[in-house]
Amino acid sequence: MTSFDAFDAYVRAREREYIEELKTLVRLPTVSAQQSAIDETARAVLERARRAGLAAESLSVDGGPPTIVGETGRGGRTLLVYDHYDVQPPDPLDEWKTGPFEPTERDGHLFARGVSDNKGNLMARLQAIEAYRATLGELPLRVRVLYEGEEEIGSEHLAEFVKRNADRLRADGCIWEAGYKDAAGRPTVSLGLKGIAYFELRVRGAKQDAHSSVATIIPNAAWRLVWALATLKNDRDEIVIDGLMEAVRKPTADEVRRLEALPYDEEATQRIHGVPRFIRGLTGTPLKLKHFFEPTCTICGLTSGYSGPGSKTVLPAVASAKLDFRLVPDLTPELVERLLRAHLERRGFGDIEVVAMHGERPSRWPADSMPARAAVAACRATYGTDPVVYPLMVGSGPMAQVCDQLGIPVVGFGSGNASSANHAPNENIAIADYVDHIRAFGRFLHAFAGHPLD
Repeated sequence: MTSFDAFDAYVRAREREYIEELKTLVRLPTVSAQQSAIDETARAVLERARRAGLAAESLSVDGGPPTIVGETGRGGRTLLVYDHYDVQPPDPLDEWKTGPFEPTERDGHLFARGVSDNKGNLMARLQAIEAYRATLGELPLRVRVLYEGEEEIGSEHLAEFVKRNADRLRADGCIWEAGYKDAAGRPTVSLGLKGIAYFELRVRGAKQDAHSSVATIIPNAAWRLVWALATLKNDRDEIVIDGLMEAVRKPTADEVRRLEALPYDEEATQRIHGVPRFIRGLTGTPLKLKHFFEPTCTICGLTSGYSGPGSKTVLPAVASAKLDFRLVPDLTPELVERLLRAHLERRGFGDIEVVAMHGERPSRWPADSMPARAAVAACRATYGTDPVVYPLMVGSGPMAQVCDQLGIPVVGFGSGNASSANHAPNENIAIADYVDHIRAFGRFLHAFAGHPLD
C-alpha cells in the first residue's frame, strides 16, 4: 500500500460521519445579508477548527463579524486556507425542491444553501487535516486558516482585518475557497478571480405615483431608468460605457495560446443553463476570451410601479435597478464608478442617483506558482487526470484584499460542480465529489510541503 492508500481508506470509512457533520453546519441559516446566525455559526466553526487540532480564535475589527484565524503543523512552508462561513439568501424559496436549510440527499447529491459556497469546502479541508494526521502523522507544513463571515456582502471589514493581523496570515501560498468540476466532469484549478463593482441606480419623477392617463405630460421614472440603462450596452451585448473597455488589459499572446488549448464543453454548458446558443453565437476561442478576459455589466434587478396580480393603471414615480460589473485587470471599482457617473452625465442622465454598494478588485496569479503546481499534482493524483487550469474564476471574491495585499500566490479548487447552483435555488454538491475533495486536499498539503505524491 502507498501512504495515501491508508489515508483514502480512512476517509472512505468515515464518509457518512463527514456528510452528517456537513449537514449540521449547513442547517445554520448563516445569511450575512440578513445578519442571521452569524455568531452561532462562527462559534461552530471555531470549535470544529480546534477539534481538527488548530490553535484557533475568533477576532473582529471595527464591529465586523467574527473572523476565525488559527494555525497548526510545522515545516518549512506555510499555507493559508481562505474560506467563508456565510451564505447567500435562499430566495426565491418556492423554487427549492426541499428546504434550503434542510440538507437533503437526492440522486447522490446533497442539497442545501451553502453546501457548495462555501461551507462544504471549509468542512472538507478540516476533515482532510484530521485524516492526514490520523494516517500520515503530523502535517509537514504550517497551515494557517482565515474564515470570514461577510464574504457574501462584500467583505467590508476584511482588508482592515488583514492589515491588522498580517503577521498571522503571511504564507508561501494560499488555497482559495471555491472550485468545481466543469460541465464535462473534469476537475478544474483556477489562478485568480474577477473583481466586482455593485451599484444601485435610483430615479424619481413625480412626487408620487399617478394615474397612467397623465403619462402624456408627466415623466415616467420607469421609462427614464430604462433609457439610461439602454446606454450602457448595445444590442450585441457590448459594454459601451465611455472609456471602460479601453481600460481593460488585453490578454498576452501566451494567455491566448493557453486559452486556445483549454477544453470547454459548450454543449453541456448550454444544457445546464437551458439556452440554445451563447451571446452573439460565440463559440471556440472567441467564446473563451469573452468569458474569462472581458468584464460584465449585468442588470441584477429592476423595481418600479405595480407588479402584483391583475392590473393597476399607474404611472411610476420612482424606479431603481441593481447593477453589477465583474472586473478584469485593469478595472477597479473606483474607476468603474467614475466612468459610469460621467457616462450618464454626458447623456443627460445626471439626475439619476448612483449609489455605490460594494466592490472588489480582480486578482490573477501565474500558472507556475508553488500552490498552482501543488494543486495540479494533487488533482492528477486524486482523479487520475490532469485538471483544466483556468486563468481565473469568472466569479468574484476578496482575493485581492488578502493575497494581493500580502503578496501570497493563490490557487483554487474544490468540491463543487458545474450544476452546483451557487447563489440559486437547489444548491448542491455530489457526495462523491465532496469525498474526493477531502482526498485531494490531503494530497495538496503533502505536495505543497514539497513531498512527492505516489
